[in-house]
Amino acid sequence: MEQVTKFKEMLMKQKAYGYVLNVTGWDSNTEAPRGAFARRAEMLGVISGELFQLQTSKEYQDVVYGLFKKLDKLDDITQRQIKKAKKDLDKMIKIPQDEFIEFNKLINLSQLVWQDAKKNNDYDSFKGNLEKIVEFTKRFIKYFEIDDLPYNILLDEFEEGMSMKEYDAFFNIIKRDLVPFVKEVLNSGKTLNDAFITDTYDAETQKKFADYLIDVVAFNRDNGLMKESVHPFTWNTHSGDVRFTTRYLENYMFSSIFAAIHELGHATYEQQIDPKWDNTNLNGGTSMGIHESQSRFYENIIGRSIEFWEVHYPKLVELFPEQLKEVSLDDFYRGVNKVEASFVRVEADELTYSMHIMLRYEIERMLISDEITVEELPKVWNEKMVEYLGIEPKNDTEGVLQDVHWSYGMIGYFPTYALGSAYAAQFYYTMQKEMNIEELVKGNEIKTINNWLKEKIHNFGSSKTPKELLLEVTGEEFDAKYYVKYLKEKYTKLYL
Repeated sequence: MEQVTKFKEMLMKQKAYGYVLNVTGWDSNTEAPRGAFARRAEMLGVISGELFQLQTSKEYQDVVYGLFKKLDKLDDITQRQIKKAKKDLDKMIKIPQDEFIEFNKLINLSQLVWQDAKKNNDYDSFKGNLEKIVEFTKRFIKYFEIDDLPYNILLDEFEEGMSMKEYDAFFNIIKRDLVPFVKEVLNSGKTLNDAFITDTYDAETQKKFADYLIDVVAFNRDNGLMKESVHPFTWNTHSGDVRFTTRYLENYMFSSIFAAIHELGHATYEQQIDPKWDNTNLNGGTSMGIHESQSRFYENIIGRSIEFWEVHYPKLVELFPEQLKEVSLDDFYRGVNKVEASFVRVEADELTYSMHIMLRYEIERMLISDEITVEELPKVWNEKMVEYLGIEPKNDTEGVLQDVHWSYGMIGYFPTYALGSAYAAQFYYTMQKEMNIEELVKGNEIKTINNWLKEKIHNFGSSKTPKELLLEVTGEEFDAKYYVKYLKEKYTKLYL
């Protein structure tokens, strides 16, 4: 069909512009000098404007809307592509081009503003940028003219088909079944030999262990690499170019270890997507929730297991003989699963992690519905930390400024972290029916686990919706009981 050929040609041109923006974004987060950002924002504004014109041109609209009217004559994959293209196009054509360009300039500059604000504990220096980001976001939602609640529209951007109703039901289960259990664990009085956790670990030596982990997870070095950034993240343009970062804190080695394993989970997902999707709009993981299920699976279910450290703790001791000479394997295992009320999400333990996400979900929801202002965010943040974890941040760096997401305009992303953790547990119990995961980890055969995930999840890119994928893999719709079961089984053994 001529229109299908035309659609593919136009999509390829858009992807070429997107490629340039992506590569520049990677550079911005890893190596670009500070002096580059003002000019970079201007140049990226121009490229974003060109891309916007391609994505909203009358010719492109005619092709997409024309094919949408003929869906029944298209194969399943082309149907999925056209539905996805139409959904994006319906929004894009309603945003004025000058506002789209201005917003992209804003978020390109806000990244650096946020970094400085976090470093200097100076919320006021970032507040103005964040107010503009929130204003743009609310305005864009109005332009879309979608008959739904504003925050639902944002949630759907990151997890197709998820709404406040479904997230509320999920978080209510967390509140009912996990919050009391968390308090029970925190009050268990269990003492740990954990002084080693905050010992001093040379950053350069930590890098050697992070590099070692790349091969442990069987990540393909020919198609990816690792660098350092303020906030760990994974980046990709296609399955043959997948990059990730970690960060190194000399007084908290676990940060680099588990950030690396977490991002390797994301990166493995992207590497294992079938290259046939590269030239379509179905490349990349299907949603942030499914993506987080993979990163949390590798980080927690594999990376925090006793079997994992039975194999790899000797390597860590070899690198840090003085710091770990009197730390037994059991002490180390308990240390990596230490439960405590802590301030920073990315360093939170597996059990209390969802408390951090509930806080952000509720704050975003109030922010978008005009119940609170950007000015009030630090106060509300601290109040909710006291409500859920019984602790109050001493400053905004360990409070409202700790995450990069809002500086990128990514409002609605946070709930997918908790959802992904729950997805991971549901996938885990399904996998256990077909293989002994613990034995594979103990045998350093993570490649076998990778292969299963590739066949069942990764391979499909975003050709299936998250709900379709979960149902096909597990035989069930989403059920948070698996997440509760997994956490209670693991932490009862460790603490109660």
